[in-house]
Amino acid sequence: MSIRFTAKARRGMVALTAAAGLALGVAGCGGGGDGEDKKPNSSAPASKEGGSQPSAQEGQSETPLAEVKGTEGLLLQITSATRDAGGFVTVSGNLKNDGAKSAVIPSQMSGDETEVIKHGPSMGGATLVDPKGKKRYYVLRDTDGRPLTTTGFGTLDAGQTLPVFMQFPAPPASTTDVTLQLPTFSSAPIKISG
Repeated sequence: MSIRFTAKARRGMVALTAAAGLALGVAGCGGGGDGEDKKPNSSAPASKEGGSQPSAQEGQSETPLAEVKGTEGLLLQITSATRDAGGFVTVSGNLKNDGAKSAVIPSQMSGDETEVIKHGPSMGGATLVDPKGKKRYYVLRDTDGRPLTTTGFGTLDAGQTLPVFMQFPAPPASTTDVTLQLPTFSSAPIKISG
């Protein structure tokens, strides 16, 4: 059974989830997954109005904030990290298969928390690290445990690019320099705007 939420309801859930995550310190999820091979099913960041599919242009800029390599020729380009009024940070970018053959998205990217894994492949294992404040921020989840990230991917063909996003509780306003960590990828220092 699938339930669709309006953008307004989704924003409300994100705000509640962010408030709960901030009140508890940092909400948690880790690395692992079920490895199902599904077609991409991206959910738009909760702060965006309109449909649930991100456009190819969403979050793109002339120069990526960071570019990190993963396994099997996968390349993650971070194009934006924006602080939103709802108390969260949305990190957007592109996941590309830079290799010569199809690449299976590693299940470790989903994290190892049962609540996240049961919703299928995702980027639920991502974290933002604030080295100055010595805090780690985990991907936000909705009330059903679904991670607020791109979900449902399994394989990328050679040269294929997929727009992706991840949402985290926002660090303090004075914190702009953080490190994005995603299982099977190298760490990426990025700057939060907004």
